[in-house]
Amino acid sequence: MAASELYTKFARVWIPDPEEVWKSAELLKDYKPGDKVLLLHLEDGKDLEYCLDPKTKELPHLRNPDILVGENDLTALSYLHEPAVLHNLRVRFIDSKLIYTYCGIVLVAINPYEQLPIYGEDIINAYSGQNMGDMDPHIFAVAEEAYKQMARDERNQSIIVSGESGAGKTVSAKYAMRYFATVSGSASEANVEEKVLASNPIMESIGNAKTTRNDNSSRFGKYIEIGFDKRYRIIGANMRTYLLEKSRVVFQAEEERNYHIFYQLCASANLPEFKALRLGDANNFHYTNQGGSPVIEGVDDAKEMAHTRQACTLLGISESYQMGIFRILAGILHLGNVVFMSRDSDSCTIPPKHEPLSIFCDLMGVAFEEMSHWLCHRKLATATETYIKPISKLQATNARDALAKHIYAKLFNWIVDHVNQALHSAVKQHSFIGVLDIYGFETFEINSFEQFCINYANEKLQQQFNMHVFKLEQEEYMKEQIPWTLIDFYDNQPCINLIESKLGILDLLDEECKMPKGTDDTWAQKLYNTHLNKCALFEKPRLSNKAFIIQHFADKVEYQCEGFLEKNKDTVFEEQIKVLKSSKFKMLPELFQDDEKAISPTSATSSGRTPLTRTPSKPTKGRPGQTAKEHKKTVGHQFRNSLHLLMETLNATTPHYVRCIKPNDFKFPFTFDEKRAVQQLRACGVLETIRISAAGFPSRWTYQEFFSRYRVLMKQKDVLSDRKQTCKNVLEKLIVDKDKYQFGKTKIFFRAGQVAYLEKLRADKLRAACIRIQKTIRGWLLRKKYLRMRKAAITVQRYVRGHQARCYAKFLRRTKAATIIQKYWRMYVARRRYKIMRTAAIVLQSYLRGYLARNRYHKILREHKAVIIQKWVRGWLARTYYRRSIHAIIYLQCCFRRMMAKRELKKLKIEARSVERYKKLHIGMENKIMQLQRKVDEQNKDYKCLMEKLTNLEGTYNSETEKLRSDLERLQLSEEEAKIATGRVLSLQEEIAKLRKDLEQTRSEKKSIEEHADRYKQETEQLVSNLKEENTLLKQEKEALNHRIVEQAKEMTETMEKKLVEETKQLELDLNDERLRYQNLLNEFSRLEERYDDLKEEMTLMVNVPKPGHKRTDSTHSSNESEYTFSSEIAETEDIPSRTEEPSEKKVPLDMSLFLKLQKRVTELEQEKQVMQDELDRKEEQVLRSKAKEEERPQIRGAELEYESLKRQELESENKKLKNELNELRKALSEKSSPEVTAPGAPAYRVLMEQLTSVSEELDVRKEEVLILRSQLVSQKEAIQPKNTMTDSTILLEDVQKMKDKGEIAQAYIGLKETNRSSAMDCHELNEDGELLLVYEGLKQANRLLESQLQSQKRSHENEAEALRGEIQSLKEENNRQQQLLAQNLQLPPEARIEASLQHEITRLTNENLDLMEQLEKQDKTVRKLKKQLKVFAKKIGELEVGQMENVSPGQIIDEPIRPVNIPRKEKDFQGMLEYKKEDEQKLVKNLILELKPRGVAVNLIPGLPAYILFMCVRHADYLNDDQKVRSLLTSTINSIKKVLKKRGDDFETVSFWLSNTCRFLHCLKQYSGEEGFMKHNTSRQNEHCLTNFDLAEYRQVLSDLAIQIYQQLVRVLENILQPMIVSGMLEHETIQGVSGVKPTGLRKRTSSIADEGTYTLDSILRQLNSFHSVMCQHGMDPELIKQVVKQMFYIVGAVTLNNLLLRKDMCSWSKGMQIRYNVSQLEEWLRDKNLMNSGAKETLEPLIQAAQLLQVKKKTDDDAEAICSMCNALTTAQIVKVLNLYTPVNEFEERVSVSFIRTIQMRLRDRKDSPQLLMDAKHIFPVTFPFNPSSLALETIQIPASLGLGFISRV
Repeated sequence: MAASELYTKFARVWIPDPEEVWKSAELLKDYKPGDKVLLLHLEDGKDLEYCLDPKTKELPHLRNPDILVGENDLTALSYLHEPAVLHNLRVRFIDSKLIYTYCGIVLVAINPYEQLPIYGEDIINAYSGQNMGDMDPHIFAVAEEAYKQMARDERNQSIIVSGESGAGKTVSAKYAMRYFATVSGSASEANVEEKVLASNPIMESIGNAKTTRNDNSSRFGKYIEIGFDKRYRIIGANMRTYLLEKSRVVFQAEEERNYHIFYQLCASANLPEFKALRLGDANNFHYTNQGGSPVIEGVDDAKEMAHTRQACTLLGISESYQMGIFRILAGILHLGNVVFMSRDSDSCTIPPKHEPLSIFCDLMGVAFEEMSHWLCHRKLATATETYIKPISKLQATNARDALAKHIYAKLFNWIVDHVNQALHSAVKQHSFIGVLDIYGFETFEINSFEQFCINYANEKLQQQFNMHVFKLEQEEYMKEQIPWTLIDFYDNQPCINLIESKLGILDLLDEECKMPKGTDDTWAQKLYNTHLNKCALFEKPRLSNKAFIIQHFADKVEYQCEGFLEKNKDTVFEEQIKVLKSSKFKMLPELFQDDEKAISPTSATSSGRTPLTRTPSKPTKGRPGQTAKEHKKTVGHQFRNSLHLLMETLNATTPHYVRCIKPNDFKFPFTFDEKRAVQQLRACGVLETIRISAAGFPSRWTYQEFFSRYRVLMKQKDVLSDRKQTCKNVLEKLIVDKDKYQFGKTKIFFRAGQVAYLEKLRADKLRAACIRIQKTIRGWLLRKKYLRMRKAAITVQRYVRGHQARCYAKFLRRTKAATIIQKYWRMYVARRRYKIMRTAAIVLQSYLRGYLARNRYHKILREHKAVIIQKWVRGWLARTYYRRSIHAIIYLQCCFRRMMAKRELKKLKIEARSVERYKKLHIGMENKIMQLQRKVDEQNKDYKCLMEKLTNLEGTYNSETEKLRSDLERLQLSEEEAKIATGRVLSLQEEIAKLRKDLEQTRSEKKSIEEHADRYKQETEQLVSNLKEENTLLKQEKEALNHRIVEQAKEMTETMEKKLVEETKQLELDLNDERLRYQNLLNEFSRLEERYDDLKEEMTLMVNVPKPGHKRTDSTHSSNESEYTFSSEIAETEDIPSRTEEPSEKKVPLDMSLFLKLQKRVTELEQEKQVMQDELDRKEEQVLRSKAKEEERPQIRGAELEYESLKRQELESENKKLKNELNELRKALSEKSSPEVTAPGAPAYRVLMEQLTSVSEELDVRKEEVLILRSQLVSQKEAIQPKNTMTDSTILLEDVQKMKDKGEIAQAYIGLKETNRSSAMDCHELNEDGELLLVYEGLKQANRLLESQLQSQKRSHENEAEALRGEIQSLKEENNRQQQLLAQNLQLPPEARIEASLQHEITRLTNENLDLMEQLEKQDKTVRKLKKQLKVFAKKIGELEVGQMENVSPGQIIDEPIRPVNIPRKEKDFQGMLEYKKEDEQKLVKNLILELKPRGVAVNLIPGLPAYILFMCVRHADYLNDDQKVRSLLTSTINSIKKVLKKRGDDFETVSFWLSNTCRFLHCLKQYSGEEGFMKHNTSRQNEHCLTNFDLAEYRQVLSDLAIQIYQQLVRVLENILQPMIVSGMLEHETIQGVSGVKPTGLRKRTSSIADEGTYTLDSILRQLNSFHSVMCQHGMDPELIKQVVKQMFYIVGAVTLNNLLLRKDMCSWSKGMQIRYNVSQLEEWLRDKNLMNSGAKETLEPLIQAAQLLQVKKKTDDDAEAICSMCNALTTAQIVKVLNLYTPVNEFEERVSVSFIRTIQMRLRDRKDSPQLLMDAKHIFPVTFPFNPSSLALETIQIPASLGLGFISRV
């Protein structure tokens, strides 16, 4: 594909810019061939018409795709050109904060001007052993590559570090050397690597200075060769130096300083040792105050001086030599202050007694007059005579400065010589790695001789670099069998020839220096005449005749000729040197003693690995002074020779290049100046590397990588099984021009731009696929949305239609209802109208009919009234008579009625007065009122009845008027009755009125009472309401207070819980830290122990003479182990008869252990004594019981005497042995210890002797007591005396027990003594040797012992009586309390009395029950203890009986009556013990430990069988009470396990097997120790198997420490096995195929530092984990321990994976995050399958999980930042920022993380307190614990397989 086809619309290009160097733009339309202008759109929004060059028609550079920007290797860029390189470096430096970038074989390092945490020990460990292309670029990666290639190819290596001043060359070289020192270590104990690193502060102090560009600029070049032996460990180093800038000693520019050492001296002038130097402030000296900047910010010169002196001491420069160096340096400072006074224009003088010169002369040890004279004069020698000539002031000043420079140069060389001597190794050097720290290309406004030499050196280095790059390219093409043509690259040989060839610049300069009147001007004219217009690289400035221009490979440089000759000659007056050589100061002449042999008096080179000497080319003549002149080489000549030597060295090594770039001139951190960067990139050859690469095939892909990346461009039919053929077929279709690519053996080579084209095709294909996927997805989503909307619409319609139907039905119902209502309403209206009309009609009719009726009535009435009048008139006449008759009758009736009324009135008055009385008394007022009311109501009712009756009567009267007329009499009667009724009604009405009045009065009173009651009620209600409100408020306050109290209690509880949890966590952390610290100490101890063993083996091999005697233990053993292991050594050496003849120096450890043994032996004898006493008491009781039944037997005194004699001899021999050991201890202490400590009068000696003496005396006493008790026991067992025998101890005991007071006991004791005294003669007759006397004395001791026992028994009886009295007192108190309770109960009612008595009885019974339970538990414990003791004593008695029978002579056996005894045969009952002979111990250990292989015999064994067997052997030794056997077995076991692990410590199965068995052995010692805490889960049978005699708690601690060491070794084995798998399986392998695409790789993938061992996958890791788990389960390892091992394995996996993720930019992508999360889920699934989710292993993967999530989450907004901060709580701030900086999109569809987002994250996390460390500690081992895990296996059921070869062991 043609390049012009890529210039399409929206393509991005680079165009030149004067400010930014290169500016990005975008094409607005396609480019067509022939177009002269490109329409561009700039990033700032402006449009631009870019005119193409009409001559070249060169198109602007295309910009790389975004996914390629920020690559680790610049050669991975598809478009290789200057703007792409600059942009890539800028993005990495500014956005990602990455300072290292590969450019092919070059490492580009940009100085960040800031301390970065990327050089720690953890980073070194991370890069160690890694391939160069696998990790992110780093100086450590270059150093590791050099180290690996040296070891692999056995070829010397060089690391060439170059760059401008301030670019970081020295720091890079320093870090490279630190890497070598850390990784390789040293072959000797002299710490050579520390010395190599210590040379840096020395060389920096004397060779570095502050410049305007750098605060610590190296002003010389150096080449350090670090030597290695055959095992590639550092053995030494050597340093060469080049072109020291001597002019800085006498002159510094503004804002610059002299060399650091001068300011360090001035800052330390107040030290006592520097008082003689008479120094002061740096501003007081001419040589240190010219720059005006004596202080560097942040640097303490006094501290730096201390570091320099410390480094000098480490390198072997003695204190006297150091003071000599400082003396010379101080002299140089004082020399600079020497002032000259002009006499005339041609002469000058120094003032007499000039102080600076006097101090200089005193310090240098020279005469003031001589030095003063020769500073102002010089000697001129001609052919015939010599004369002295004065010099001018200017010449004298120059001569002074030249002398100062010369002295400093000589001192510099001398220091370098001594550093090399200190770093020199006597061991032969096998190979070396050289580190070249040399100046880069320099160009200033004024360039002089120094810049010329520097640029000359860079021309040579650039030529070597170009050739090496070209050679690598050629080798790559040849390796891949690709046809190649010569690449046209810049060859700077013409420039080198211009400088160094015959009649070159240096040659003409040397020739001019030899001319007597040569000047810089004449030399410039010769240059013009020789090279101007003849060499294209040489030019003359237009406006100057004293300068010339050279076209270097980097740039044109104009050099000023002024000073060239003087600097090249470097003239120093010989007379001044002679004065210095005559110095009394011894060190000063050393500097000048080899002037004639020195290569360079100007320090062009210092004494290096191979010092150069110059031999004259012609034979010397006899003329004096000729040899000196011929040896006087110019600076340029010497520099050229040293440069040739350097090039020869570099050409003989494999070079590695580091190019340091200075990002800006202002030392601003992470600020990138494009102009300065481009200038340096051009100067250091990086762009030339790019150009050479771009000229060929810069992009290289393996076939698999190409297939993985561009699989999307292939069709299914194009994919073949042969990947190579598949790639060929696809490329032929994609790229028509076959010249754009080539197929190699393993790779495809592309021309520049083709990968970008393929990426464009891939992106287009992916974009089309994405569009199609988006189209389908969007269509599916929209259809789904449409269906949802349609369904919703149908639902809405259904509900709407239903609603409408319901509304219509409702409307119909309402219409119908309205119709009905209307019907009824109309009916009602019509009916109402009808009724109104009908009523009106009726009314009219009624009125009409009424009118007619009234008229008729009136007519009738008139007629009727007329009749009535007639009737009444007629009747009046009749009635008048009647009235007169009746009047008299009525008068009589009235009188009678008045009388009756008065009586009634009187009664009523009486009743009224009684009511008033009741009213006054207020009794029954309400009832009376109610009665009156009721009475009034009754009267009203009567009145109503009467009125009704009256109305009825009237009605009747009106209705029956017609009838009444007919019946007049009856009417008259009725009239009379009516009158009577009317009277009565009137009277009743009067009464009613009166009663109403009373009622009203009563009502008013009632009303007032009711008002008062209402008022009272209202007041009461008001008060109640107020109280209720107050109560409500109080309730609310109470509830609020309760709520507050509850909340406070809750808060306090939560606070306390949190505090408790925090304290618990803190305690757990402290415990884990302490446990980890202890286990680390154990690890360090085991390492030192192994080292000690190795050194001991080496010593043994070196001496090759076996040393007799016991083997001395390691002095580094812990106190526990030394205490436990001494017994085996004693046991081994006790049987050697020649032990006392060994040299005394070999007895010291044995004797110290003997001292400890004596102390333990005393304790054991005391215990044995107590046991024997108990046994004696028990035997005496048995004898008393059996004495009445057994017949008396004749006393066999011979057997007793023989037994006692044997026992005495045994004890005497043992006593002698102990005394011999004691004497040896004393002898060893007196011979071996220091005189101050072991002198007879020393306090320590006296204390030790007193202790030993007291121990020996106590031992003798205890042995005598044991002997007495044993003899007494035997005598009582064999011969029972008659009851009247006073010597019978049992009767004596019985009689003593019967005695009551001390008098009886004393009398009995006197009688016993008299009896014993009377039998003394018989003893002498029976035994002349005094054995019976010994027995007699023993009996006396026994009697005394019994007497003491009686005293103790009496005291115990008294104590019991006191206890009984106390119990009686307590019973009395209880009785009184019971009586009080009884008295109280009697006062209670019967029910409460019964309840209280029951409660009291229950309490009493409960207390009694608890007391009985406690007593029962105590009795059980006592019974168990007595049973154990009974078994032990029965065993001992049996042994004594056997021993007794063995000691009886045959004759005595015959005299004894023999009785037939029936021996019943029992079935064998195994006790779970194994018996072995002591001599078989080594055989046991050998077969069971040393030669047992887990994969062989151990596979079919019971898990932990060796541990059970060892414990059963320990049990038997404990059963025998044989402490030596127990100690020997345990010590041999521990040492043998250590031997096995040392021999086969790399085998996982072996380590796992012995970890399991060690833990099982430890658990057995705990389970059967007899301690209650460990016996909870035991069966009764297992409790019977507990140890009885020895407490092995100390050995449990030793076994626990051993288990910790085995666990740590197991973790190391796991780590070594898993380490190679983790990165490949967790990161590199694509578990989910096709998710992550492979990005283009650079040249760093060209080779591999190690051979390909196969690719590991996640399945490999899981298979390995399954293997580990199955092996541990098979070995019976404790489940809790398995969980801890799994947790450690997962931590290793997580830490290694995360560390590699943090150091690999290519792994930080979205797809890789998905891969990691999938891999972690597989690991979690494995945990679930193994039921290990609660092991804590998942939590160790949390940092890795969060890192994977961080790669996948959105990283744009503030909400995303907040989510990230809350999510990534297991990652540190540095790790989060690092992942975000490294995040790299693999596809164009992903977006980079913006710098602002990263800053937001940093701002949010600034308050988080976490570790600043970037990487996790992959070597961290969690502290291990061994929880107690008892075994349910019964010891007696264990069978020993014959395959173990333990036939010599018998079951007991």
